Amino acid sequence: MVAQNIFFGIITAIVVISALRMVTTRNIVHAALYLVAVLAGLGALYILLTAEFVATTQVLVYIGAVMVLFLFGIMLTKAPLGNVMKMTGTQWPIAAGVAVLIGGVTVYSVIDRFGSDRLVTDGPIFRTADVSDEVFSTYIIPFEAISVLLLAALIGAIVLARKD
Repeated sequence: MVAQNIFFGIITAIVVISALRMVTTRNIVHAALYLVAVLAGLGALYILLTAEFVATTQVLVYIGAVMVLFLFGIMLTKAPLGNVMKMTGTQWPIAAGVAVLIGGVTVYSVIDRFGSDRLVTDGPIFRTADVSDEVFSTYIIPFEAISVLLLAALIGAIVLARKD
């Protein structure tokens, strides 16, 4: 077995365990930290798949910016920070069933569409510079719109948390 496959399996196990802990923990700050572990694991998987630009973007944008925004939102909106016994609703079995159903449909769709297809290994190679030139020239307006949206969300959290 190739070392890359072994590391892929180890990182995937870490991501899956962190994702399960993220949705089952009763502490919201711990859930946010488990989400950081999931996002970091996905960044590591992108590096294994030789998508360095996507991995760097994953770390900078999601872990560096979005998670800080989430943590500020948690802290500023006075969410319960300790172990809260009743954080789930009474209809969680229905939600779990729907999640399993959607997961099954997704797996079936992927297997039905791609089945035994092989990955193309001799396709075009895109350099990080090409991708960044495209993002910061062609797609600069959506890029800036997302930054304004994140700023608006942070301001909204501050306004909700203020006492008047």
